[in-house]
Amino acid sequence: MPEPLVFAHPEPAPAPTRIWPVFLPFAGCPHRCLFCAQDRQTGRDRAVLAPILADLERDLDAALAGGRGPYELAFYGGTFTALPAPWPEAFLALAARFRERGLVTRVRCSTRPDRTEPAVLDRCRALGLDLVELGIQSFDDAALAASGRGYGGGAARRGCARVVESGLALGVQLLPGLPGDREGLFQADVREAAALHPETARLYPCLVIEGTDLARAWRRGEYVPWAVDRARDELARALPVLWGHGVRVIRLGLAPEGTLTDAVLAGPWHPALGQTARSLALLSIIRRKVAELGRGPVSLTAPRRYQGELFGQANELAPAYAALGLPRTRVRFADTAVFSLA
Repeated sequence: MPEPLVFAHPEPAPAPTRIWPVFLPFAGCPHRCLFCAQDRQTGRDRAVLAPILADLERDLDAALAGGRGPYELAFYGGTFTALPAPWPEAFLALAARFRERGLVTRVRCSTRPDRTEPAVLDRCRALGLDLVELGIQSFDDAALAASGRGYGGGAARRGCARVVESGLALGVQLLPGLPGDREGLFQADVREAAALHPETARLYPCLVIEGTDLARAWRRGEYVPWAVDRARDELARALPVLWGHGVRVIRLGLAPEGTLTDAVLAGPWHPALGQTARSLALLSIIRRKVAELGRGPVSLTAPRRYQGELFGQANELAPAYAALGLPRTRVRFADTAVFSLA
């Protein structure tokens, strides 16, 4: 019998520690973008920083006393590098105190690519910041202008370069399906983002959320969001590209936080969007391996960790695997780290 084709899943290993998110909705933001719904996601219409800092200190103390952790502390929801003094210093100093005590292992923040002045990044790095997630959304001038981001593709690229040059790790957030979208735009954004070799990426297909300017444009018939099927297929195409460049994709679609679920009016909202995209991406990988095998496969042995993912939600991909010559009776799951296609 010919030798089996053995291969690993291309997805990079997950981070070793859990994220502790700290939400600072709208804090430091110069304006509100067309699609922004931080208030719906976090349940807060603005960030009052003093009580957030006090609550964080109390909660970190409790976690330390309870023997929990360690954690990666993450400041989300605003423009961290544009917070007025002394707030960046205050939050990073608190993180440093708990880092010394072993509860916090790493610190990250999210910010806009046009708020990446080298002096600010250098100061934040000196105070203990490790990773900056940039809300790029797109590298396309037309889509950024139509979405009211206030910067163009050049600023997005410069922001990424500045983060890397500062010695900080880079994270990239993309928002496919923005106003101004056109066929092929998201995949071009993905290729450009992957070429930067960021540590992480988040992919958030654009949703129409009550209370946003985008919702008003949608009601006027000026914006048509992606359908769920398109979002799933586009994300599935994007994942192998990012994985192939060593990028950990840490989020697919918005999490159902705050009052977000009830506020979604239109767009590719589905609780299993990420799972279905990952399943389709895995199918595309196995399909390529079957072609590489050069003959009809006899069996597939897969790592047990992919048992809930391989055939898709409610076994929706079972017919596709059967068409490859891999019906369920020829697929087995085992305690292994690699796939084996015989």
